[in-house]
Amino acid sequence: MVERLQLDEYDKKILKELEADGKKPFSQIAIDLDISNTMVHQRITRMKKAGILKRHSIELDEKRLGFEWGAFTGITLHDGSDTYKVIEELKKIPEVTECYHISGVYALYVRVVAKDNEHMRDILYTKIEDIDAVRSTESLVDFGCAFKRNAPFFEID
Repeated sequence: MVERLQLDEYDKKILKELEADGKKPFSQIAIDLDISNTMVHQRITRMKKAGILKRHSIELDEKRLGFEWGAFTGITLHDGSDTYKVIEELKKIPEVTECYHISGVYALYVRVVAKDNEHMRDILYTKIEDIDAVRSTESLVDFGCAFKRNAPFFEID
């Protein structure tokens, strides 16, 4: 089981500020929350060390970058002991943007982006299904994300 860091109200407020704007300066968070800049810095450092704050990143608009197609693809394997080898091969395919261990019929579930139908077919049939341990794939077309959010950290005590 993962050890959990207890969050107090200040931690939660700081996280809400960062969730709204991940690039917001610590000094501005301190001003907005009426606390010291040192306190903000110490709290963020503590949450990073605890693994709550994993990284600062940007969110790209895939469609504006030319990736018109998306799919969620379940992957079945010949042998479940090959899972980690397959994951390493999937990491080499830039169009595979997410990969999850799941229960059920599939060993892995991935999200794939592509420029068009032919590009998607190429990724699925000549990149993913050509990995030795992959038995088969089944894909569901992604018509767009209705919403995506973080876990409700503000409700955790």
